[in-house]
Amino acid sequence: MTAKLLFFVACLASTIAVAVSCSAPSTDDIVLVNHSYGEEWTTTPVSFDVELSEALLTAARENRLVLTGVSDHAEISVQLDKELNAHKFRITALLPGGHTGKQEYQLTAKDKPAFSIIQAEPGQESAQPFITEGNQKVLQYNYEKVHAEDVVRPGGEKKELTYSEFSSGIYYEELLKSHPTYPKDTVLTGAVYGVPRSDYIHPLYGLNGEMLTRDWPDGGHPHHRGIFWAWPEVEYNGQRGDIYALQRVFARPTGKIDFISGPVYAQIYAENRWMWEDEVPIVHEQVTIRAYRANDRQRIIDLTLEFQALEENITLATRFTDSYGGLNIRMQTPEEQEISYFTDEPGGSPSRAWADFNGIFEGNEAKSGLMILQHKSNPEYPGDWVEYPNLSWIQPTFPTPKSRYRLSLTEPLVLRYRFVVHAGGEPTPDVSKAYWDAYNSQNLPQVKDR
Repeated sequence: MTAKLLFFVACLASTIAVAVSCSAPSTDDIVLVNHSYGEEWTTTPVSFDVELSEALLTAARENRLVLTGVSDHAEISVQLDKELNAHKFRITALLPGGHTGKQEYQLTAKDKPAFSIIQAEPGQESAQPFITEGNQKVLQYNYEKVHAEDVVRPGGEKKELTYSEFSSGIYYEELLKSHPTYPKDTVLTGAVYGVPRSDYIHPLYGLNGEMLTRDWPDGGHPHHRGIFWAWPEVEYNGQRGDIYALQRVFARPTGKIDFISGPVYAQIYAENRWMWEDEVPIVHEQVTIRAYRANDRQRIIDLTLEFQALEENITLATRFTDSYGGLNIRMQTPEEQEISYFTDEPGGSPSRAWADFNGIFEGNEAKSGLMILQHKSNPEYPGDWVEYPNLSWIQPTFPTPKSRYRLSLTEPLVLRYRFVVHAGGEPTPDVSKAYWDAYNSQNLPQVKDR
């Protein structure tokens, strides 16, 4: 059973990985015009809406649906994304880059699944959800509390953590504000931030299984935890908490978590509540982590975050409203560490924003890294970049400096980011631009009658 699709791919530059949607007519013969510009090793996640026969729908549900090249007979796996109505469905495929001109594909039902599955599932021993592809780990999402002894470290290392003393500085001043009964001459240790935590990604692995992120670092900043979305200034009812440094307000799981596995992507969807003093729910959070199949040069991971106030007058801000907070990224410290970031000049079009962190990580012989892309639909886009090389840290901040963002009771704050786990060092400027252009593309595929 087949349906013909013509993909016209205009290769104008080095573009990578776009996830976009288009509508399909009610016909078996479809023309899809896709503006994809790719390096030979790149792939492009593309979603489109189409009417499927019963046979093709059954094949999609059984992971037997593929796009077959008319000229080269190459097969590209297709994943059923969602049912839009009784007859129309959204499907997703990873289209290869490096092509020029017109490409023709047929939507074909195979006898057996043609591709292996990238898997999202609940944890077993750790009870933490994770994503794997084949025998290789992709990432772990820590939904339940993680204690110091549970932290995943390179090579399975177990560490007895040490904490430094402090009696001044930013953390000290902010902690005393949150604990007004402490004597002014109190001497604290970093252990006050060594608090069990949840709702973050760690480990994130490179393409060769190297661990990229770091959790609960020894010595200082024990609250740092891989890739986490948190703010040092959360104000509620005239008081200030610090979900970033795990003081007064904490993300706690609701128990609502769903998993999708398939031949194109795996996805974890989870809901959390921000609990003030671990008692009063003040924010409802939804997180969606979608990891696509890798090739030998890249893996794309999309992160979507939604936050909705459950109480009046909830505001978020970076530290002192002018530094860190938002999407926070603490990496392992590699050899030959390199951090770079770029934002177009204000008022330009397009206004691109990306960053890259790379080096030689433990367990890998060559350079690898992580690119971070901001989506232009984010409020107050683009967020400022903040880096702390001594901490192996890079992040896009939110909200705008010198401001506090008030969460709505009716409309969620939505923040979107894309990660590109890549082989090698920093991508070239042209490739970096192409990654961003693809993620933020307005050139949607067009579907027409053949």
